[in-house]
Amino acid sequence: MPTVPTTVAEPWRRFLRLRTPIELALWAVAFLVPAAFNSVVTWLDIQRAGQELEPWKPVLWEASSAVMWLLLAPAMIALCERWPLHADTWRRRLPGYLLASIAFSMLHVAGMVLMRKAGYLALGDHYGPDSLPRMFGYEYLKDVRTFALVVLASHVYRWFWRRLQGEARLLDLPDDLPAASAPERPERFLVRKLGREFLVAAADIEWMQASGNYVNLRVRGHDYPLRSTMAAIEAQLDPARFARIHRSHIVNLDQVASIEPLDTGDARVHMKDGSVLPCSRRQRDALRGRAAC
Repeated sequence: MPTVPTTVAEPWRRFLRLRTPIELALWAVAFLVPAAFNSVVTWLDIQRAGQELEPWKPVLWEASSAVMWLLLAPAMIALCERWPLHADTWRRRLPGYLLASIAFSMLHVAGMVLMRKAGYLALGDHYGPDSLPRMFGYEYLKDVRTFALVVLASHVYRWFWRRLQGEARLLDLPDDLPAASAPERPERFLVRKLGREFLVAAADIEWMQASGNYVNLRVRGHDYPLRSTMAAIEAQLDPARFARIHRSHIVNLDQVASIEPLDTGDARVHMKDGSVLPCSRRQRDALRGRAAC
């Protein structure tokens, strides 16, 4: 089975430099474009009913809702990354997501009302819903669908990204190998990427970073997510080669270029690949002693 090549010309790596602005633009389009259409449809419906309404009002109604969802989107995405839904976790996490949908809807309605009040006031008018509880009940029926769509889109995007990026796991043991003879420290990891499989040697891992329910393995500029906790993977690594420097980072000691002490007592760890990682005060002295060996 081939090992991971040192240089691979992949389009997704070029995407990395623009990933954040592209994602922000996609979320903006997802919320603002429907808001623009809805404001036009609302105004036309009111005109068709023979009622008079200033055009700016439906624009403000829809824009305030869309802007609040955009402001809340990072927190919803963080929720999905911290507590993702998997086949073995969705049942126990679903009640938490339902409670989160209520909390996000309350924030959405509160922010939306404040924006509308400010907009009406600036234009010499007054905005005051008849009943906030009734408004919340009505809005929640719409908000829970929006919340579910954001959660679904976030999970689908993360699933697609892992397939594009490559996902690591421990090698399966041969069927005829007794469980008692299983190696305590994995020497290689299996990476599945776009229908192909590669082997990554543990010694080639430069550093690791926690990311929700995953640990990203950095190998020659690539990040391969491994579904594990930092504590679990740390317990399986060779302590003579790998060191925990932070609650979310583990480094390969052979890949440490220098350690930069900070006035706070913490440190920055400069890796040979050019990365700069945080080192906690508790780990700094131990790391300096081990890196010097």
